[in-house]
Amino acid sequence: MGHGLVRRWGPAEPSASLTVTSARMHARTDRGGGAMARLGVLGAGNIAHRFARSLAHVEGAELVAASRRSRAGARQFLDEVPAASGARAYGSHAELLEDGEVDAIYLALPHEFHREWATRAIEAGKAVLCEKPAMLTAADMARVADLARERGVLFIEAMKPRFVPLYPLIVQALPSLGAIRLVEASLCNDMLSSVMEAGTYHMTPGPGAGVLLDCGTYCAAWIEDLCPGVPRLTSVDGRQVRDVDVHVDACMDYGGIKVRLECAFDRAKPRVLRVVGTEGSLLVEELHRPQHAVLQLESEPPRSLGAPYAIDDLYDEIAHFVGLAEMGTLESPVMPARDSVHAALILDVVRAGLASR
Repeated sequence: MGHGLVRRWGPAEPSASLTVTSARMHARTDRGGGAMARLGVLGAGNIAHRFARSLAHVEGAELVAASRRSRAGARQFLDEVPAASGARAYGSHAELLEDGEVDAIYLALPHEFHREWATRAIEAGKAVLCEKPAMLTAADMARVADLARERGVLFIEAMKPRFVPLYPLIVQALPSLGAIRLVEASLCNDMLSSVMEAGTYHMTPGPGAGVLLDCGTYCAAWIEDLCPGVPRLTSVDGRQVRDVDVHVDACMDYGGIKVRLECAFDRAKPRVLRVVGTEGSLLVEELHRPQHAVLQLESEPPRSLGAPYAIDDLYDEIAHFVGLAEMGTLESPVMPARDSVHAALILDVVRAGLASR
C-alpha cells in the first residue's frame, strides 16, 4: 500500500508473452494492417454513454458490441452513441462474451455484478476495463487479479483520477510537502432525492448499494496512493436511509499519518483532497475528476497547478487501457491490481467499523 506515486509514470513494459487480447489484435494486424481494437460494453447504462462518446476519440479503437437486459435496449444504446457500422446488440451479457470479434470489454454493470462478469470476461480472454469500485471487497479483488494474471488477461479498475492530465503534476508536487502528516479526502454530494427518485442500484438495498462504494472508493484510492501500511480505524460515523449508507465519516491512522475519509449522498461539501506535510500542503479540487490543485509551501505564495482534460474525464483512462491491451501489457503501472486490492481493503475496514457501531 502506498507503493510510491512516482513509479506510475515510467514507461510501461510489454509482457514477455502477448496477452490473449493483444495476440488477437496482432493476428488481425498481420493479416490486413490497420486493425482496430474492438470493444464491447457489458451493461450499456448511463455511464456507458459517456464511455462510448470518449472512446470515439481514441485512435485505433471502436465500439463493436453492447449488451443490456434486452436486445432492444442494447440496440437503442448503440443507436444513441458513436459505434462501428454493424455494431452488434445483445440481450445477454454471456452472448457478448461469446463474440469472437470482441477483443476487450468495458464492464459497467451495477457494483454487485462486477465479480461475476469480470471473472467470466477474463475466462473468455477479454481484456477488462471495470468501472469503480472494481469489486465489493479486497478478497474479491484479489481473486479476480489472480485469475487475470493466471489467464494472461489485462484487468484495470477505471479509477479516473489516476489518469487525468493533472495527476502527474500532483505526483511531482508531493515530495515538496515533506513528510505527510494528514490526508483528508471528501466526496459529498446533495443528491439523495435524485438517486431515490431514479430508483437506481445506488439506493436499492443490497451488497452493491450505498455511498461508501460509489463515492468513498475515490477517497480510498487517493488514501491508498499516499499512505503506506495498513489502516487502523480510530472513529467512524454515518447515516443510513432504507438500510443504505448515505453518509460516512471515518478517521484512520497510518503509522502516524492521520487520515479522514468522508462521503455522502445527503449533503454537499467541497469535493477535495487535502494533503498536509511538514513543509506545506496540497489541495486537489474535485478529487474524483481533478483539473486544478493548489500547492502551498511554507514561506511561499500559493502555486496553482492546472491541467485540463484532453477530451473529458474518461478519455485518458480509456486510451491507457486500449494502449496496454495492444502492447500486450498484463497490468497497468498507473492503476495496478494491488492498488485496487488495497483501496478495497480501506473500504472493508470502514464497513466493518460501521457494522460494529
